[in-house]
Amino acid sequence: MTEKSLTHFFFTAPAVLLYTLLLVIPVFQGVYYSMTDWSGLSKNIKFIGLANYAKIFSDKRVLHAFGFTFKYSLLLLVCVLSLATVLALILHYVLKGRSKTFFRSIFFFPAVLSLIVVGMTWNEILFRVVPAIGQALGIEWLSVNILGSPATAMYGILLIHIWQGTAIPFVLILAGLQNIPTDLYEAAIIDGASPFQTFRKITVPFLLPTFNVAFVMVLKAGLMVFDYIRATTSGGPARATESVGILIYDLSYDSLKMSYALAISMVVLLVIIVITFVQMKASSKVEVGQL
Repeated sequence: MTEKSLTHFFFTAPAVLLYTLLLVIPVFQGVYYSMTDWSGLSKNIKFIGLANYAKIFSDKRVLHAFGFTFKYSLLLLVCVLSLATVLALILHYVLKGRSKTFFRSIFFFPAVLSLIVVGMTWNEILFRVVPAIGQALGIEWLSVNILGSPATAMYGILLIHIWQGTAIPFVLILAGLQNIPTDLYEAAIIDGASPFQTFRKITVPFLLPTFNVAFVMVLKAGLMVFDYIRATTSGGPARATESVGILIYDLSYDSLKMSYALAISMVVLLVIIVITFVQMKASSKVEVGQL
């Protein structure tokens, strides 16, 4: 082994070791314990095979949690990626100079805040401030706490998540726009391309790698949403906002059904892997000029 190879090995070994200890091994342990009847506390563990996985598909509470989570994730993806793209385009093409730096800082500010702090702060705003404003203005629909109704609670949590979750995708897309060669736009204008054609043929293909990263980040955040719900509704009212994350927490620590919760976690992990793989494969086939 050469000196250069040894140097590379010693630089990467700590990261690989930590990754293995903190992620790879726990995942394999989770797979094993999901096939047992482990409560999380008991030392007596019985191997039961795929019984926990079979139970998932007949458990109405689990299916409801998955339905809520998928719907929530889809809405989050559409809203966050659309809003982040629009804000990035405005900041990149419309604003100039110091105003661009100022608004970039403002838009990114929510990303530095704790998720649970954001959830608790918005909970107070939606519970006290917004209804008070609605009553003062005489607007009936604004006078009600949106988190207090099973029909609207999800949209209240979604609003909180969008407010904070748009920040990082916005910065990523803005960075992607800044990396697009300006020569391509100049050539397109000379050839008589319309703004829409330029956006479709140049901007979108060049941003696809950035969109891939943002897509995975937002998807993961949607499927594993926990903090915002825990800080606002705790899965209520009437389990209307019980996500998979909230359900796993409840089964693990409140109901002491750790093995069942682990089985659900493995299914969520598999779903994320499959969706990400399909999305990556589909987008990798699209190159600049093919859209």
